[in-house]
Amino acid sequence: MVPRRKSTDRVAVTLACSICKNRNYQTKKRREQRLEMKKYCRQCNEHTTHIETK
Repeated sequence: MVPRRKSTDRVAVTLACSICKNRNYQTKKRREQRLEMKKYCRQCNEHTTHIETK
């Protein structure tokens, strides 16, 4: 049997564009991960890497 995860295992984070530093997206993640995703940035008008910010 798999133990259930606590609700505190996931936290809300904001993603910022690595080029223009515009904060475009919010998502949830596990605490121990460092999040980096390719997302569309409206200000840059292209897909760029978005990095987790506080």
